[in-house]
Amino acid sequence: MPHTQHRLKEMVQTLRDHDYKITPQRLAILRVLSERIDHPSVDTVYERVKITFPTTSRATVYKNISILKELNQVIELGFGDDCNRYDGRNSVPHSHVICTQCRKIMDPDLSALQSMAREVTRETGFQIIGYRLDFYGICPDCQKKMNRD
Repeated sequence: MPHTQHRLKEMVQTLRDHDYKITPQRLAILRVLSERIDHPSVDTVYERVKITFPTTSRATVYKNISILKELNQVIELGFGDDCNRYDGRNSVPHSHVICTQCRKIMDPDLSALQSMAREVTRETGFQIIGYRLDFYGICPDCQKKMNRD
């Protein structure tokens, strides 16, 4: 939970630094994004927020996530079926492992990515400002299910 509280404070401070008000609905959206390890969709965030704030609209959730993306406080993981997912727990570039069966998303801790980014800079001369490296496969739960069937 300490990481969640730290991320929540970071996001709140970033919004304040850019003159955004911290409304109760906005704080609820931030809380969901900072707590969820499953990389929620807009609909998932909306469903959680409307429990406490029933008058909150999907448009409000979209707008706030868009602001957070612009401020580099969430990472958007786009999928071909228009069901984007969002990582608010870790806004720095990192890799993801995505199950092609159930769409579970995990964040493996791969220290080699930072050295890879430095190597890309050396090789190309580019100043790397971000990256996305996703691995696709079948998660252990889906593998078990496939073996049972």
